Amino acid sequence: MFPTTIRRIGQSTGLSPFIAIDEDFDRLFSPWIGDNSDVEMAGTCPVDISEDDEHVYIEAELPGFAKDQVEITFENSVLSIIAQRKKGEEKKGQKHLAERRFTRMARSFNLPNTVDESNIHAKLTDGVLHLKLNKRDEVKPRRIAVN
Repeated sequence: MFPTTIRRIGQSTGLSPFIAIDEDFDRLFSPWIGDNSDVEMAGTCPVDISEDDEHVYIEAELPGFAKDQVEITFENSVLSIIAQRKKGEEKKGQKHLAERRFTRMARSFNLPNTVDESNIHAKLTDGVLHLKLNKRDEVKPRRIAVN
């Protein structure tokens, strides 16, 4: 129903070896070349999609995002989820590590024409965005009474 690409990163560690090498490089050379505190972090959020006769359900992990930092749009049968967080205020004293900075996560999905775009419900609870998309009445299964 929803074409999507599944990415598998690493087997046992959960990280690609290239990501680990990049992090080691940053750690090794950051005292001489400075930190990356102004660098934008971007990525995708893990998503689960399911459906029943009445609805399509989407759950997206958005840890650390508040509901005012999440934007959901639906246009031309494409549902987009964008969450972004600005860099926090500067702390006093010597900085030893600064990984929490501007972060942006985004996912988009082509939805089937069975979804009623005027009836979408969204709720953010404990870092998980729950979307419930109603299906249009004309595509829902109907019971036919036997006389």
